[in-house]
Amino acid sequence: MTRIVSIKFRTAGKHYHFNAGDLELKSGQSVIVETDRGRALGTVVAPPKEVQKDKLPENLKNVLRTTSEEDIALAERSAAREKEAFRFCLERIKTRQMEMKLVRAEYLYDGSKIIFYFTADGRVDFRELVKDLAHYFHTRIEMRQIGVRDEAKLIGGIGICGRALCCCTFLTDFVPVSVKMAKEQGLALNPNKISGQCGRLLCCLNYEYKTYLSLKQRMPKCGRQVSVEGKEGEIVGQNVLDQTVTVKLEENQKIEVPLDKVQVSQGPAREKSGKDAPQAKPRSRGPQRPRRGAQKKESAATGKREEDKGKQPTQGKTASKRRGQKSAQRETPAQTEGTQSARKRPRRKSRSKNRPTKNTPPGDKQ
Repeated sequence: MTRIVSIKFRTAGKHYHFNAGDLELKSGQSVIVETDRGRALGTVVAPPKEVQKDKLPENLKNVLRTTSEEDIALAERSAAREKEAFRFCLERIKTRQMEMKLVRAEYLYDGSKIIFYFTADGRVDFRELVKDLAHYFHTRIEMRQIGVRDEAKLIGGIGICGRALCCCTFLTDFVPVSVKMAKEQGLALNPNKISGQCGRLLCCLNYEYKTYLSLKQRMPKCGRQVSVEGKEGEIVGQNVLDQTVTVKLEENQKIEVPLDKVQVSQGPAREKSGKDAPQAKPRSRGPQRPRRGAQKKESAATGKREEDKGKQPTQGKTASKRRGQKSAQRETPAQTEGTQSARKRPRRKSRSKNRPTKNTPPGDKQ
């Protein structure tokens, strides 16, 4: 069994686990620990507890000792030098015209290292800047790029609620926040009201999100048909915290009633009925005005039919003429010669005009 203790390095910083060894530690006590950045001064969050070896976190560091008066005095002197480090670094950034925003300068408690936190839209080449800082301070320099949320956490401020920012007072980790959380809680989707100092969605939108989801599961949704004291109506609003719903009755009257007085109908939402409900107009069976496209098609079809009627004899002659041309093309050379010889023969004069008919006397001419 190994004794594990939780330690933080800032007021609202993350909690890190360290091996307490045989040290007797209490909450709020200052200790010196070994970290990847070097030795640091931290504060005990909770007393040590025994943990099995198979459940130990990876890369577990040790607690070196409790702080002495000399350690505390050294940490205070290093903190006083942070303002000078911030001022000089800011001047060098402006001189070199670098596209970065310096947020904070932090000394390790023994002054062996300075960490500069900054924000930028993209990657920044700060190698020349590091050379200037190392030459001036004669110590190790670390440049660390952070996000907008971490920037608000380091700087601090007052939120729209009038209290100190959650991220710099008690929040240790940032959780994902979405617009869906604001919708479920019935908040106005105004970016100025649901955004924090960092420009992102408020972290507090996540605090009551699960509570709203669990309370909404027991409430009928908006649009359901319900019965309240024998009167039919429709749900048009919900009050999740009070567990009440707003019902619109058939007389267009809205009332707010608790859930125990609402009886939800089993079927789907029915259509409105009653005297005040709008009556649907009967659909007329008479001639209706066709749409533009249909009217054009109908007029084109009518004109085509009339044109076909007027050209019906002509089309018949044209069709017979085409058939004659096709049959002429299929004739053999012998048939062609016979046709040509027949065309050369003179036509016989018709004597039908001089011949009398049966109903005409022999002396009369037609």
